[in-house]
Order: sequence, then C-alpha cells, then structure tokens
Amino acid sequence: MTTQRLNRCATAPIATKKAKILSSHNLTRTDNYYWMRDDERADKAVLAHLAEENAYCDAVLKPTEALQSELFEELKGRIEKDDSTVPVKDGNYWYHSEVTGDDEYARHYRTTSFSGDNKQLLLDVNQLAGEHEFFDLGEIGISPNDELLAYSEDTDSRRIYTVRFKHIASNTYLDDVLENTEGQVIWANDNKTVFYVRKDLQTLLGYQVYRHVLGTAQSDDVLVYEEDDHSFYMGLGKSRDDSLLVIDIAATETTDCLVLDANNPMGEFKRLIPRETNHIYDIDKLGDEYVIYSNWQAKNFRILTANAHTIGDKNQWQEFVAHRNDVLIEGVELFNQFKVVTERELGQIRFIVYPQHGDSFALAFDDPCFFAGIGDNPEPNTDKARIFYSSLTTPSSLFEFDLNTGEKRVLKQQKVLGEFDAANYQAERLMISSRDGVNIPVSLVYRKDSFKQDGTNPIYQYGYGAYGITIDPNFSAHNLSLLDRGFVYVIAHVRGSEMLGREWYEQGKMQHKQNSFNDFIDVTKALVEKGYGAQDKVFASGGSAGGLLMGAVVNQAPELYLGIDCTVPFLDVLTTMLDDSIPLTTNEYDEWGNPNERDAYDWIQAYSPYDNICAQDYPNILVTTGFHDSQVQYWEPMKWVAKLREYKSDNNLLLFKTDMDSGHGGASGRFKSLKERALVLAFFLSLLAEK
Repeated sequence: MTTQRLNRCATAPIATKKAKILSSHNLTRTDNYYWMRDDERADKAVLAHLAEENAYCDAVLKPTEALQSELFEELKGRIEKDDSTVPVKDGNYWYHSEVTGDDEYARHYRTTSFSGDNKQLLLDVNQLAGEHEFFDLGEIGISPNDELLAYSEDTDSRRIYTVRFKHIASNTYLDDVLENTEGQVIWANDNKTVFYVRKDLQTLLGYQVYRHVLGTAQSDDVLVYEEDDHSFYMGLGKSRDDSLLVIDIAATETTDCLVLDANNPMGEFKRLIPRETNHIYDIDKLGDEYVIYSNWQAKNFRILTANAHTIGDKNQWQEFVAHRNDVLIEGVELFNQFKVVTERELGQIRFIVYPQHGDSFALAFDDPCFFAGIGDNPEPNTDKARIFYSSLTTPSSLFEFDLNTGEKRVLKQQKVLGEFDAANYQAERLMISSRDGVNIPVSLVYRKDSFKQDGTNPIYQYGYGAYGITIDPNFSAHNLSLLDRGFVYVIAHVRGSEMLGREWYEQGKMQHKQNSFNDFIDVTKALVEKGYGAQDKVFASGGSAGGLLMGAVVNQAPELYLGIDCTVPFLDVLTTMLDDSIPLTTNEYDEWGNPNERDAYDWIQAYSPYDNICAQDYPNILVTTGFHDSQVQYWEPMKWVAKLREYKSDNNLLLFKTDMDSGHGGASGRFKSLKERALVLAFFLSLLAEK
C-alpha cells in the first residue's frame, strides 16, 4: 500500500468575520459567519471561500493521491461490473435492471417470464444522465394496463424531480412533463390520470397534491389536496389490492392519510379516520380487510384489522397482534393467505408469518446480528415472500421464503470480487453500559487474523442516532479496505434510533438529545478499556444527523479521537431551527424542538455544535458536503469549519471539501461515489501512518 504523509505545510484559509447579532427570548448571540448563507448560491465571496477551502484540502491531501487512486481501484475492483437484479413479477410482466462494464447507471427491462423471454428495454439511465454532472432516477411507475411508463429525474441534486412519460411499445415520449415534484407518480386505474406531490421551492416541502390527465398542460392540473401544517411530509401510494389511491402525511409524532377510489380519479380524497396528535399509524387494504399498524394505546405499536364499516371508528378495530413492552413492531406485509409481521427484540429483526389458517411461526436466520427487510413482493396472490438479508460478514442476499413451511432458498447473493472469504471475519454484538447505567447495543466486526484484544488495533466507529432510524449491522464491501488493514469496524446504536424500541428513540431526541452523544462517547471509552482498540487510534464517522453527533462529540470529548469524518453535517442547529424559511425546518420541530419556545431554545443551545465551539484541542477532521444539499444547507459545515479554525488551539488538520455538483446524497453513479469514499479512507490511513 502506498502511503504518504499529509502536507501539513499548506496554509489554511481564514474566513472574513462579519458580526451579526441574533436575538431570541431576550438573549443574543453573535454569528461572525452568518454571511456565508446564500440561498441563491451565487455570492462571489461565498464561492471564492469555498474554492479556497477546496484548494487547501486538495493541497493537504495531494501526497495521498496515489493512495486515493489505489483505494479507488480497490473499492471498484470488488464490484461485479456486469450485474443484474432478480426479476420480480408485477402483473403480466417480470421486471429487472442490469448494469454493465463501466456504466455508472442501470438499464431497466421487462420480460414475459422469469427466464427473460421477450426482453424489452424500458429505460437506459446512462442515456438519461447524459452530460449531467448529477443524475438521480426517482421512481418508475407503470400504468395499470402496462402500456405507459412514468419516471422522475433530478439533475441538480436538490431532490426536486421532473416527471416524464413514454409509450412503452413505440418507445416514444408523451408531451406531458410535470415540473417541481417530489418524484412520485401514482396511476389511477383509468390509465390516463396520475397524481403527484408538488414542492414549495423555498422550503422544499411537498405540500400539494395535484391531479394530471395525460394530454393536458400542467398548468391545467387540479389541486386535490393542500397541507397547511408545514410540520408534515407528504407521499403517495396505492393500497395492496390497487383499489385505493392514498395520500400519506407524516410528522415525527403524528401521521394521517386520505384515500380515493382508484376507479374514480375525479372524486375527492377523504380521511378514513380523523387526524389525532401523537397517533402514528399506517393503513393498508387487501380485499374486504383493512389492516392497521398503529401506536394507539401501544407505544411499540400493534396490528389491528377492520372492514369498510368499522375502519372509521378505532374502538371497533380488532386486535391482530398485541402490543408488547419488549418488542417493537415495525410493519406488516399482506398476502392473500398470509400476513408477515416485522418485529424487533433486543435490537434484532425477525419476521413472524401468520397464515390465514394455522399457527404463526418465525422465519429463521443464522448470524448473531444482521439486517433483514421485506423485499419487493408486488403480487399478493402468492405463498412466497422475498426478504433481503445481510450481516457484517455476509454480503447482501435475497432469500425467497415459502410461507407454508418457512423453508428458504437464496435467489442471489452479492458477489464480492477479489480474495474475500467471509470465514476470515468475525462479528460480535456487545452491550456496553453508559454513564447512566443504560446498556447500549454495539455491533462490530474485525478480521480474525489481524485482531488481538490487546488494545493495539485501530477502531473505526460509526453512529447516527436520530429520527428513530436504526443503522442495522449490514455488509459493506467498502469496509473491507479497513478490516483488511487491521481496523475494528463498530456501529454504536446510540439512543435516538429505535434499536431497542420506541422508548430508545424518545430518550435520544428533544430534551434528551444529550444521551446520544454520551452513548457514543461511552462506547468509545469502553471499547478501548476492553482492549478492542488502541487509545490513540480511534476514528469516528457520521453523516447528516450523524454529522451533528460528530460535531457534538468533538466539542465534548475531542481527546478520544485521532480522526473524524463529518459528512453533510447538521451543525448549526439553533440558527437553522429558528428560521422556518430554511428547507425542511418545520418538519424537524418534533425531533429537536422548536427553539421559538424557550425550553427548546435552551436545550438545543446546550449541545448545538456551532454554538459550543471553544478554545481547546480538536482531532483531525475532514468535513465534506454538497453545494446543492437540500437537507443540510452547505453553509452549516462552511460556518462550522470557519469558526472551528478560529477557536481551536491545536495543529491538527481541519479540512473542508465541497462537491459543487452534488447534494445530500453525494456524487451520483456507482463508481463516481467511490472516489469520495477513497478520499476519506486515505485521510484516515495517512493519519494512522503518521503514528
């Protein structure tokens, strides 16, 4: 492996300070870098400073270019260039996608059989991407009569999608184009009417549902629903039996849905049940039965059923799967003769099959800790279910389970090219006690022949801990580049996820957010104490809300870490949450709190990474972002880096790199994104080589 020392002689840019006084609740803060916010992304001073930061980052990392190239080829070399998905039947056709050679994107096909008869190209995403620096294919939707295709595309990474339509048999495009959408298109059963969600271009909230009839102008589309409460996200769906069109509306603590007969697209969407604060639920329908996933009188959720006469009255719902304090119910998949319920106990996912007749049973897996999820099962009239599976040592696999017997067969497992052998790696699940006595689940993996529990291995610790999102222990071919170099890879399942149920989430949000940071720090300390890694060789990583985790951790325990990877990080929490003109702010009140209220202001200010920078030593830090990020605006990490550089008292590296073409998800394409990964790995490995 080629390793060169980082260029520590380059001169870091120093940002101009322009004091701006921010006032709330008769309290004032001075923000010297507020000027870096430019909603239009055209300010010359902002662009110049970002260019200086990029040039500085490039200069520091220039000695690692050979290493970055080596790592890129290593990462790329594990990927099977010619690959395809397993065909899935939906109606009269089987659908799959293929990638070949050095293509960045997939081609989407349909056939008349699983084996591939009468293969027909639907979309070549490589052609669609063309010369665009960024391209994201949102969704593909086929009309009920299989004749028309709708797809959405985002070419500037702001998650603002344009919808286009084509006639499949003739491969010709319709004149219809729908601009400024969320990317979803739902077909009514008449094959000529679609519904879509339109975005507010300032806040980037999807807040209006429109009806579009093919052959008419978008300006003639009819507004069928508008959500006035901007704390809600909005999406569209169709019931399992295709009889209902559904508008799903969701905030952190409350959900709502409206439905419309899919055979009557000119009708009016109506609620099945009244909206109720703190009621989180999802309703599906198959035949005459409604199935409800709900937290009504059930913190960890339960499953209930109803019919057309009782669906509007919760008190008439029938309990199908009861609430349990130690089991989180995550959802249910409906089949004509079966229901498959996803549960989580002690952090581990499981699937319980409920036949229409007979006793329920669990589907079995082998690894000590793993990720699994219901796959694509568009046909309800089957006794087979597809389930995705992966663990820290098992590449992503697609199983098909017989719902009568529980027997499974592997339809496909991800191929990892090169010398990968799962038997060379060992995964563990630990429970580590935090400072308040709560046990924190930890998943980790290492290479058996390079690991000794003697405190010598480097540690790479990852965390997220927000929105109830659980980062399950799944396989990453990219992490092999660290494991094969002696690293122990760790996922700290801190509070803020739902790893241990809904309570685990609630104890890591709002006024309890500090628990997330304490958990992450306490995991680091315990792993070192237990000999899993060297005290001076600990690296940490997090992105988005996990970037907030990194920002808080380096303020509160900077001495624990040698290097930090901070990706598209949410760092200026207080200022952002006080400004409802910033995209998506209002959706976040139930997660972080609304600082227009004094209590929330105080607890956010207590941990907000930007507001808590102080004169102390910080670790080596690499911050990356996308200039067009729609979730966390580019100026948050930009400001944080500028202020951190002003205050920090060490000579450690602080690097900031902005991809001027990408957004929250980073570079698009299956290979281009690997260059970003190679950059981070090279940074860590070069720091390690300097020890």
